Amino acid sequence: MSLCDTCAYLEYDEEDEDYYCSVDMDEDDYGRVVSSGHQTCVYYRDGDEYLVVRHQM
Repeated sequence: MSLCDTCAYLEYDEEDEDYYCSVDMDEDDYGRVVSSGHQTCVYYRDGDEYLVVRHQM
């Protein structure tokens, strides 16, 4: 499982029947993400809606 699988920006496109990243980035931003030495995406946001609730328990 990659981080993309749990990312809040991963959206399903019913027409293509596939998942896509919905982060609004231009070609320069995409080039920086792909060529950077980071192991994780700088735009990653955890899509777990219950994370805050579990933390409060």
